[in-house]
Amino acid sequence: MKKIMILLTSLLALNTIAEGEKTKKVFISPGVVSIDIIHQGKMVKLQRNQDRDHKLSNFYLKTTRGKIQKMHPFAPHLVETIGELDVIEYVKQRSAGDDNIVIIDTRTPNWPVITGGIPTAVNIPYTHFKKKTTALEIMEDQLGVQVDDTWDFTYAKTLVMYCNGIWCGQTPAAIKALLGYGYPAAKIKYYRGGMNAWKSLGLKTVNL
Repeated sequence: MKKIMILLTSLLALNTIAEGEKTKKVFISPGVVSIDIIHQGKMVKLQRNQDRDHKLSNFYLKTTRGKIQKMHPFAPHLVETIGELDVIEYVKQRSAGDDNIVIIDTRTPNWPVITGGIPTAVNIPYTHFKKKTTALEIMEDQLGVQVDDTWDFTYAKTLVMYCNGIWCGQTPAAIKALLGYGYPAAKIKYYRGGMNAWKSLGLKTVNL
């Protein structure tokens, strides 16, 4: 009887620990669970999924997609490759009203519908940048480039650009096109991990 009681007590303790593990907060970074972000005029809580049983969506489980992108694929142009915490800092600045930052989902429009996008981002497909006339309109209307006889990039905005991830070539294609037009490399940030990495961390996505 005593052994049974000890066993039951042990099982109860293990169950309590397991339940405790499930209710532990999932942090973005030390001390930070969530950040309030304004996306399209509405408050969004940017955080990781708090369900400890949550798994990556089936869409991103396939390991044979695309071709692996280099960490720095734009040499000799010094475009910075950034990670999730860097992106979140730019998201915070954009949410706080910094109009000199534009976070761009470069994927064709079907992708954001399937996976959602990063809060504060806008969807400008990479194909728009590859076509010079369309790129010119975008740069003038949205990216701070002044267009007269020559293109003036003095007030060009900082662009944080992403696509599906390390196997996706959509953002590299967009960035290479922008560099070809003379867009300053120092004002372009390449989030190589993209939505695959964003969602693998359970980070909040929104409709773009």
